Amino acid sequence: MHKILTEVYNPASNTTYDVFIPLKSPVYEVVYLLTHTISDLSQGQYKAAEQSVLCDRINGNIFDINRTIEELGLKNGFKLMLL
Repeated sequence: MHKILTEVYNPASNTTYDVFIPLKSPVYEVVYLLTHTISDLSQGQYKAAEQSVLCDRINGNIFDINRTIEELGLKNGFKLMLL
């Protein structure tokens, strides 16, 4: 399985995590996993929610949840933000 290493920033907990993300995974799966993982790691500072979105940290574009990471063209080192 091919994966990319990305940086995920969460403003609610003001934390950044380095995360491996499978290229073939749809964004909605990645968001689900990230929200629950960051919720656990942040000790309650961030609460997992169905409305959470994943976006480009540089320009703020929200990713289509139905596309895969590969279809979005994400590469190693990409900076993401989980809201």
